[in-house]
Amino acid sequence: MVSDETRHSSLGSQPVGSGHTRLTFMQRLRARWEQAETLLCVGLDGELERLPKSVRGGQTGLLTLERDCDAVQAEGALVTFNQAIVDATADLVCAFKPNIAFYEVHGPAGLRALMRTITYIHTRYPEVPVLLDAKRGDIGSTSAAYARAVFQTYGADAVTLQPYLGRDALDPFLAQGDYGCFILCRTSNPGAGEFQDLRLRAAGESREEPLYLRLAQRVAAEWNVRGNCGLVVGATYPEELRQVRARVGDLPILVPGIGSQGGDVAATVKAGLDAHGAGLLMSASRSVIYASSGLDFATAARREAQRLRTEIERLRSKSARDNEERRRD
Repeated sequence: MVSDETRHSSLGSQPVGSGHTRLTFMQRLRARWEQAETLLCVGLDGELERLPKSVRGGQTGLLTLERDCDAVQAEGALVTFNQAIVDATADLVCAFKPNIAFYEVHGPAGLRALMRTITYIHTRYPEVPVLLDAKRGDIGSTSAAYARAVFQTYGADAVTLQPYLGRDALDPFLAQGDYGCFILCRTSNPGAGEFQDLRLRAAGESREEPLYLRLAQRVAAEWNVRGNCGLVVGATYPEELRQVRARVGDLPILVPGIGSQGGDVAATVKAGLDAHGAGLLMSASRSVIYASSGLDFATAARREAQRLRTEIERLRSKSARDNEERRRD
């Protein structure tokens, strides 16, 4: 259970769309940036062996097969853990980002945990959107099935996508204007540059530039027809983030890697803010959700999320002051 001091719920809030036109993912995201004054995104990437012991034995069930008992335990532990983290941090975030891999690994029970988690967020905190980190991308009816699974079956508000197969592979996602589509651009892993940094020269041009900038340009100029596109650029590469921001204007950018992966918060804010002093989803997962393995895990998660949000907002304010001074000069 989460104590009263860590529970900051929106009980009594009307579901998104109740009594008025349903808000799109991008509208809800921008509202969080402006009204909640936060660019922080918390990843819900629960690994069963790392969960506090206090949530691991929650549900056992009277089942015949041992593996079925294990599956129900995993489902119960993930849901209990996620709900506690969500309750503790919902007022501090612009979005929650579960990574589907940590649920798929447990089979049907894990996917039930994912759906229950998303439903919980939508019910208790309808103002906070859910971005499913699934990195989908395929062709034809397969891509259409993936889109239905992400947006209808799992109930996510946005998804990460990989663009290697080209625009047509992502059309079933891009066509859903109410939902967000974050396309991998310059990722945070050490090997990202193996292909993403390959330098290309377009026909009739003399200058070369890296593949990730070509992709960013294409998404902003041609794929964002419904205004629902964003990009993924890792916090571990602030110079590349700066180049992408300069190329795509105010397009939202998901920035993983500011926690355990070691991304520099100050460098990320400086490189990635849009013209309105927003435009980023700065994602931290393990550093927040595993801030403690004890009974105080939710309180510790809130404390770390609050620290990150405060730091980000301080840097945002400094950036705004610096911009104002430059305009006066």
